[in-house]
Parts: sequence; C-alpha cells; structure tokens
Amino acid sequence: MTRRLLKVFVILLATSGSALADEAFPAHRIVGNVYYVGSKALSIYLIETPEGHILINSGFEETVPLIRASVESLGFKMRDVKIILESHAHSDHVAGHALLKELTGAKVIVMRGDENVIASGGVGQYFYPNDRWPVCEVDRVLKDHEEVKLGGTTLVARLTPGHTRGCTTWTWKATDGGKTYNVVVIGSPNVNPGYRLVENQDYPNIAEDFAKTFEVLKSLPCDIFLGAHGEYYGMLAKHERLKGADKNPFIDPEGYRAYVELKEKTFRKTLADQAEKKSDK
Repeated sequence: MTRRLLKVFVILLATSGSALADEAFPAHRIVGNVYYVGSKALSIYLIETPEGHILINSGFEETVPLIRASVESLGFKMRDVKIILESHAHSDHVAGHALLKELTGAKVIVMRGDENVIASGGVGQYFYPNDRWPVCEVDRVLKDHEEVKLGGTTLVARLTPGHTRGCTTWTWKATDGGKTYNVVVIGSPNVNPGYRLVENQDYPNIAEDFAKTFEVLKSLPCDIFLGAHGEYYGMLAKHERLKGADKNPFIDPEGYRAYVELKEKTFRKTLADQAEKKSDK
C-alpha cells in the first residue's frame, strides 16, 4: 500500500464511525442513472455512466466514509468515480473534496468564483473567514453554461452566485422508462443569517448576483427537483413515498417553482429591510 493510500485509509477508518452513526441516510435511485449517496442533511449525488461516475459535492471529510458506504451499497465502486463537482464552496459541501480526490483520483471541476476558495482550503470566502478545510487541487475551472461530459451524460453548469461567488446550479437530462426528464440541482438561493446585501464591502455586488440567480433559476425547465440540501426539495418525505409509489415523487416541477418563488421573496424582503435600516441612519 502506498503512503498516499495508507493516509486515506487511516482517515477513513478514524472518521467512519461518527459519520455513519450520525448522518447516515439510505442510498437510493432518484431517476435513471442518478442516485443519492449523501447524508440526512448533506446532499451528494452520483451519476452513473459507462465511462465512470460523477459525484456532485463531497460534504465534510467525515462524510467521505458515508459516501463510500452508500456508493458500494448500490453496487458501484469508488475507484470508478472520475469527476467531482460542487454546489458551492462552503465546508459542508467541499471539505471532503481533497480526501475524495485522493481516494478516487478523480478530476475536481469548479465554477469560476469558487476555484480559489477550494484550492486554498477556504481562504477568501465571504462571511466565513475561519471556515477551513484541506486544500484541494482544482483541475478545471468553468464559466457559466459550460458543459461537463462523461459517458454520454452532459451536465450544464449554471452560475447562480450570491450564496457564494461561484455557486453552481447543475442541469442535465436523465432518461427513465423511455421518458426524458430535466434534472436541476440548485446550488443555493439562500441569504444566510448575517449576509449583508446593502453596502457590502467584502462582496460589493452580492445583491446583484442574487438577483441574477433568481432570473436563471426561473428560466430553467425542471422535472426532477434536487438541491445542495435535502430540505430544499423535501427529500425525507419524498424518499418515504418511493416504495410502492405509482409516480416518482422526485418529479416535482411545481415544487421547484414554489421553492424558487419563496426564496426570491425572502431575498427581496431581506434586501428591502436592510435598505430601509440604512436609510434610517
């Protein structure tokens, strides 16, 4: 066993107990070649192809053993993961990138705006200056609308900034039962507590970025509604309905539209409230 693989094995062994006990959630097929391999709170998706697999998000380092267990429970192998993507550069979605890259040898692909944050292990992100994780080499940097292709599956990266500068919403088509579905994994439209939308010196165009994000999200065709956290799309309830369901519960275009509308209203209200407070000073 090489020193690199030994290091990976030791970390996996040390962290697997807490991760599996604390956050485990059943791996499951969502639609076609799209599978859920994340935890109860952190959404991680595996896209199976004949030329290897794609993972969206890695969670924390402690989440990696959980991902491995979920991938293997579905009959897949970690060594077949060829590409690692992200929703946005916060530790709960990318802190496991470096370990996953070591474990699989996969290429890490990141949207412009998040690449330096991931490569530096958290340095330079807005609002969370003390949030750190292992540095991770980035193999490719994307621009809005660029494609990631593997084994006949093509993902389109949509820049949906605000939550982070490179926050990414992923879209692609999945075929199931002779039908084709538009899959959307929302990066995050959330204005976190403490985010400044008015006179933000650290991220001056944050409000404009959020506004652009909602325009993009409203323009996307969506059949299968997914997101960086299961709570975005009601994962727990939908998973409960999987067994014996006549219709795939993850087919939810109405839920997608309602979620985007709700989050835009929240953004607009937060922006108005902060602007009003500024004018009262």
